[in-house]
Amino acid sequence: MNRRVEKNRAKPAAPEPRQPLSGSTFSLRAWREQHLYSLFSSLGRLAGRPIATALTLAVLCLALALPLLFWLLLDNARGLGGQVEDARAISVFLKPDIDAAAANQLAERLRGDAQVGSVVVQSPEQGLDEFRSRAGFTDALKLLHYNPLPTLLIVSPRASAAADASAKFAAQLRGDPAVDLVQYDAQWRQRLSAIVELAERGAAVLAALLALAALLVIGNTVRLDIAGRAEEIAVMQLLGADDGFVRRPFLYTGLWYGMLAGVMSLMLIAIVEWFLAAPLAALTASYDHRFAVHALSLQAMGGALAASIMLGWLGALIAASRHIAFGQPK
Repeated sequence: MNRRVEKNRAKPAAPEPRQPLSGSTFSLRAWREQHLYSLFSSLGRLAGRPIATALTLAVLCLALALPLLFWLLLDNARGLGGQVEDARAISVFLKPDIDAAAANQLAERLRGDAQVGSVVVQSPEQGLDEFRSRAGFTDALKLLHYNPLPTLLIVSPRASAAADASAKFAAQLRGDPAVDLVQYDAQWRQRLSAIVELAERGAAVLAALLALAALLVIGNTVRLDIAGRAEEIAVMQLLGADDGFVRRPFLYTGLWYGMLAGVMSLMLIAIVEWFLAAPLAALTASYDHRFAVHALSLQAMGGALAASIMLGWLGALIAASRHIAFGQPK
């Protein structure tokens, strides 16, 4: 009797049955594991051939950095052009015999014009003080026995006024009997705008050509990788693997190429900016810091990196889809 009790006590309890995974949970877990495997296995293949990977990344880095540098140069030039466009004032130099009362009367008459936004009267004494404040003119002004500067009217057209209308208004001011000289650099501003617009078109064409070159480089690299793994791909297709499963590692290869090349291009641009920082600082200081040179913003860097990743993925997709489709078993 005691032996039966001890035998029943020693018998372990039956384990609870494990709940089977549902179809959706199993599919999600399999999908995640397949993508993670393809992601890291493609990176391992790139690390397994360091010289070929480094050469490909160097070519892609240069192809991405050149349009970014050109765009950065144009963006700074566009900022300078914007400052010039904002300085739309017309400098009206009055004749030496025009006194302050006549100058104020002319200024009031100009303020009543619908094309004029504001008029500032600068007396000869104010003009001389401005010259004294500028570096290099103090010693030269000490040699003068009288003030040779005339009264100056700074006429600012309204913001809504067109450039042609401002030019016609400046021509009308030249005919005023109290006006000695009118300075209005509309033609120079128009030429600057045309140059910037032409450079922007050229930058867009250059970026498109270099993006096409990056696509071809990544596509050719993926094509060679597919050719080297042709037997492995044929076996997977015979076992029933679909095109998405076969194509997935090569898509991640293109993604790695795009991301690494984008990071390298941003690093190269940072090195160029650091190398040119001192000369640019000296140049802006010589112009009393009237214009500032800026680097790539975080938004621009993020956009460039995203575009680089998309180029890598697209190049790999085109090459992999084409060559895998041709290699399907009949």
